[in-house]
Amino acid sequence: AELTIADLSPEAAAALAEFLAERKAQEEKELAAEQTTDIAAFHEDWQLSQFWYSAETALTLAREALRVAGDSGRIVCLSCPSVFTKLRELHPEDPRFVLLEFDDRFAAFGSSFVHYDYRHPTALPETLTAAPTSILIADPPFLSSECAEKVAQTIALFRPEHLLYCTGAIMGETLARLLSLHECSFRPQHTQLQNDFRCYASYPSPLD
Repeated sequence: AELTIADLSPEAAAALAEFLAERKAQEEKELAAEQTTDIAAFHEDWQLSQFWYSAETALTLAREALRVAGDSGRIVCLSCPSVFTKLRELHPEDPRFVLLEFDDRFAAFGSSFVHYDYRHPTALPETLTAAPTSILIADPPFLSSECAEKVAQTIALFRPEHLLYCTGAIMGETLARLLSLHECSFRPQHTQLQNDFRCYASYPSPLD
């Protein structure tokens, strides 16, 4: 016969009720995320190395992307949903923003979302990569040469006119070798990460 809550001990019943309440709360939060541009609606998954930018950092990077892109340039966000959601917050109806991201929760943004796995750096539709890209902002999930090298392959597909790349300071020499980037004076900040993070660019910018 099947067990019911009435068959459980008080302790087990309480634990089950707590679990179900937490699951319901998470489902409600994810449902709300489908209708919001607030990055806080998506909980960080540390197993995916997700650490959201502070609101100020996301706004600074979004404003720089908009400045460079002008009224019609495409903006591609590679593994940096904090910037993408800030762009959508600033310009909700603008179709120029593209998010390349492993986390399928962001499929809530429809055709603006493209599933991306850095381990397969060229597995992207040619119709996506062939279109002109004014600026690409990257923040790969891992601080390793292997990850940086594969992401560089993806960036080469897009051939962006401008590139911003946020990552740990230990990656500076690798980025200079792979992508000829210089370090900016701007320091990206996160809500729950204290690593020494830096911003690198392919062009002179107000972030220098």
